[in-house]
Parts: sequence; C-alpha cells; structure tokens
Amino acid sequence: MMACAIMPGATTKEWFTAAELAALTLPSMPTTMAGIQFLAERETWRKPERQWPRDPEGLWRRRKGRGGGFEYHLRCLPVAARARLSVESAIATAALAPAEPIAEAKRGAARADIWTWFDGLPERKKATAKTRLDALIALDTMVASGVSTDYAMSALAPKLGISLRTFYLWREAVAGVERDDWLPHLAPKHAGSAGRSAECDPEAFEWLKAAFLRVERPSFESCYRALGRVAADKAWTVAPARTMRRWIDELPRTVVVLGRQGIDALKRLYPAQERDRSGFHALQAVNADGHRFDVWVKWPDGEISRPVMVAFQDLLSGLILSWRVDRTENREAVRLALGDLVEAYGIPDDCWLDNGRNFASKWISGGSPTRYRFKVRDEEPAGVLTTLGVGVHFTMPYSGQSKPIERAFRDFCDTIAKDIRLAGAWTGNSPVNKPENYGSRAVDIELFLKVLAEGIAEHNQRPGRRGGSCDGRSFFQTFQDSYATAPIRKATAEQRRLWLLAAEGIRARRDGSLELMGNRFWHERLVEHAGDKLIVRFDPQLLHDTAHVYRLDGSFIVSAACIEAVGFADVDAAQAHARARKRWLNAQKDMLAAERTLSVDQAAAMVPDSAEPMPAPETKVVRPLFVGNAALKVDPELDEDREDRASRALGAFVRPFLVPKENGAED
Repeated sequence: MMACAIMPGATTKEWFTAAELAALTLPSMPTTMAGIQFLAERETWRKPERQWPRDPEGLWRRRKGRGGGFEYHLRCLPVAARARLSVESAIATAALAPAEPIAEAKRGAARADIWTWFDGLPERKKATAKTRLDALIALDTMVASGVSTDYAMSALAPKLGISLRTFYLWREAVAGVERDDWLPHLAPKHAGSAGRSAECDPEAFEWLKAAFLRVERPSFESCYRALGRVAADKAWTVAPARTMRRWIDELPRTVVVLGRQGIDALKRLYPAQERDRSGFHALQAVNADGHRFDVWVKWPDGEISRPVMVAFQDLLSGLILSWRVDRTENREAVRLALGDLVEAYGIPDDCWLDNGRNFASKWISGGSPTRYRFKVRDEEPAGVLTTLGVGVHFTMPYSGQSKPIERAFRDFCDTIAKDIRLAGAWTGNSPVNKPENYGSRAVDIELFLKVLAEGIAEHNQRPGRRGGSCDGRSFFQTFQDSYATAPIRKATAEQRRLWLLAAEGIRARRDGSLELMGNRFWHERLVEHAGDKLIVRFDPQLLHDTAHVYRLDGSFIVSAACIEAVGFADVDAAQAHARARKRWLNAQKDMLAAERTLSVDQAAAMVPDSAEPMPAPETKVVRPLFVGNAALKVDPELDEDREDRASRALGAFVRPFLVPKENGAED
C-alpha cells in the first residue's frame, strides 16, 4: 500500500467500520463486508503495534459502543479511495460555505471596483461564479488531503461536468488573488455584442435620443425613419432599428419619463412620504382644501356653473368637520367654513392649508352684478387662524400626498357627483370623458346641497374604515372616541364673530335700521346711531340671521336681528308688528318715567317769583332823523319833552303822504 501524508481533519470522518467501507463502494476497494475484512488481514491493517491510541499514528482501533468490532483509519485506504472520499467531503463542505466570503479589510480601489462590478451583475452570472468557486474549494481540499493537483482535477472535472481545460482556466483566473476575492474574478467576463461605436456613429444615436425624448411622445419608428433621412445627409452610419431600440430601452426610466412626460410624471415616481397621524387627538390637527364638483348646478340668479366646496377634515379620524359651497374657491368660503368648524367642535391647534392662489382669492358676492355703496373688508383667513391661536401650515398646490382630504374628495366624485338624483348634470371628470347626456340638465343648488349634506353624512358614518386610526370603526366614531377625552379649546362669543364678513360704511336710517343686500337689521340700541356710518359683520349665506354691528373704530354695539318683509295684506303680521311696536313704545315710556323723577307741575312750583323790573337806561346820544334833504335838528336845550319832539318830527315826515287824492285821481 502506498503511504501518503494526510492532513488531520481534512474530511468530515476519519474512522470507518468494515460495513461502512463496503457501503461506500470506493474505487480499488471490495464492496462487501467479508471482502473488506479479507483485505485488512492481507495487508495487516491490525498490527498490534499500530493500534490507536497506543500509537498516535495508529491505523486501527476497537469500536466503542454496542456490538464492538474494529474501525480502520482513512490512511489504510488506497489512493483512489481516499481521493473519492476527499472529493465528496470537499463538495459538501463548499456547499455549506458562505456564498460571498468577503474580507473586512480593504485592499485598495481595484478590489472595491471589482466587487462593485460583481454586485451589478445579473443573478445568473453570480450563480455561475459561485459554482466555479465551489469547484476550486473542492480542488484545494483534495490537494490539502495529500492528493496531487493533476489527479484531483482529473477526478473532479467529470464529476462537475466540465473539461480539464476549463478547470485550468478557472485556476488561472484566481492566480495571485486572495482567497476571499475569488468570487468576482470567477464571474463571466463576456459583455455580449460589440459596443455602439463599432456599428453606429455616436452623433446618430444622440440625434435619435433628442428626437425621442420629447413631451410630444413620438413613436420610435417615426424617429428612426427621420434619423435615416438625417443620416443620409450627414453621412452617418446607423445601427439597425432593433439594435437602436434596445439602446433606447436601456436608458434609465427616470430619464425617459422626464423627457417624454414632464416633471409632474417624474414626481410621481418618487415615493410619497408616509405620515403617521395616530399621534394626534381629535381636533388637534385639521387640513383644508377646495374641490370643484363635476356637476352643473343652477344658482338663484339663473347662472349655471360647477359648484366649489371648501371643506375641513380632522387628521386623526378623517372626519369631514365643516364645509361651505360657493361659485369659486375663495378666502371667504375658507373663513366661513372655519367658523362652522369652531362653532360645532372647537378651535384646532394646527391647520394645513393649500398654498395655491385660489385659496387667497378675493370674496365674490354671489356673482351678483350689484355694486354696493359700502366697503367689504378683505381679511386674510390666516389672520383669523392666527388670532385664534391656530398654527398655520401651507402645503404644495395640486399635491394630494400633502393633504389627506384629497382622498375624501375622490370618494365624493363617485358617491355624490354621480348620485342618481343628479343624473344628467354630471359633466365627466375630463374634457375627453364627457357622458352621452352631457349638458342635458342643471340641478337647482338647493337639491345639490341636500345631496351633498347626505353624502358627507354617509361618508362620515360608514363603518369598516381601515385607514389612519379607525381600526374598523367609522370616521365619526373614531373622532367621538378621541374627542370625549381630548383637551378642546372653545371659542368665546367675541371670537365667533372674527370669521364673519365685515361691511364697512353702512349708514343707519333715521330709525336706526341698517339695510344690507336687500335685508334690514334693527335693534333698539341702534336708534342712538341714526344717521351714523357703521360696520356690520355678517354671514352672506345666512343673511336672515343676526348681524353684528360695530362703530367705525371697531367697538361692538349690538347684534341686530333681521326684519323680514311681509305681504301687503298680511293682517296677522301687521298685528304682530303693532304689538311689538307697542311693547317697545311702552318700554320707552317706562324708561322716560324712570329718568324723569319730577312732574311738570313739581318742576314749575320750584320756579322762584319774578324780581322787580330793572329801570330803563337813559341814552345821551340820539341818531339824527332826516326828512328829504333837510335834517330835523333837535335842540337839546329845549325844555320840551322828548316824546313830544319825536311825535312832531314824525308827523312832519309822514304828513305829505297822508293827503287824500282829489277828483278821483288814480294812485
């Protein structure tokens, strides 16, 4: 038997019984237990002096355990048998080894580059490199077991299904390379067909990209045909259409989308930020936006248009808290919807608003052409929110990812805009998606508002919600459960008037009443301000309710009720008005009586008796009296009485005018 050195631990097992050796069917070895025992006796495997552990290099030992017997060491076997065991053990060991044994230490930029290149390979090429690495690991294991390299390669190549020449090429590929860097060096290096420059001028491909990557989205075929005409004029070499189509397909998708669809399409390829709203409590944070419905409605003045709704939504639950409908999306609708929210639920802590221009548009008074002679204050919604202590956050316009309320609007497009009661008024959601009955009907605004209110109520109370913090509950139930234990800020009566419209410069009539948009408002305290210019805060959609009256300096006066006009022959209304006026008159009489504690007779009795009359003063200078051209001279030294002198002078002056006419002469 040929002796050879064997590395301890090179195989997974070193000691075998005769039965185990027979079962392995090794080359140059018997395949029966009796044959193995005969071979052991013939080659004196069980020499007493070679027993293990008496001899550390012993070839046999007694088997421990039930049944006894003998075990023989691997060194007793022929070379071919040991090679077979080494191959099988090496393959099994390589299969359990890590797929990519990468050392932690860096060995320079070249090593990093080849691993980066390997990481970009497709999986099938990585699997090929792993198979080659396993073969080389098995080869090294056999060589370490004492088998020659040529013999080991000759034994492994047929078992792995490769040629001996291929085995040598693999070894050459990793020659001088550290063991942990073998994997990328064993990957297939072929790159397919030749580069583009070998069969196509670079200018031709650049022209094709410029023609193809346009927002007009031309087809590849039309661009390639146009390239043919340009190439003929420029004497360019052009690759076949199939090849250039493949080159176009290899361009990054982001580049193609940006060039052919624009920046908005590219934004949709960037994943939206997922925001957790479970950290809020009810009414802590809200968001607002406007939505134009795809429905034709008829307004009270006969105008037909698509209504716009401004709505507020709770971020925790998704509940639609308040809304207002107008002809346009404007800041006053935002203010009034905010007022409804605060009136019904309380003041939120934070509010997310759309940052578009429409959200800051000026108030439009119902589309009426009437020009009022007072000034409507143009107050910012953000100013009201800041006054209420609400944190204002502005989002990107046309960005549904920033406002969860956009998801609710998408539901309204189906559940409300397409309600059966609005059939015939639906406009379609785009100019190219108009229904067959487009424009056949325009519903009254009252019917639309009724359908809208019912649709929002159903949306809020629909069970089985899974988004946000609902967990199978409805939006309303989720909001209620949190609202019951949340710290809610309530608005005062003065704060509730902040979001109303302010009409400045309305002059009170002589009875103190105010006329605003065809409605009259009056309170007894306004009588004191008859003829004055005042400020009136009001809700344009609730003009028949109370209006709040202020002085021009902003100080509050009173909340005046609306006085409705009645029929000319309405006796009941006239009697009710007479009774109200009589009560008011009696109240004013009582007020007068309370203010006037003394009667007229009592006041007159307090007047003292008249004192003696004062003597008339004497005059020392008398104005001359002229008669004609001559003056009546008064001699101050005459002793005659002043009255006599005056009488004579007056008689002399008027006597010519008192002579009667004679002979019936005319005057």
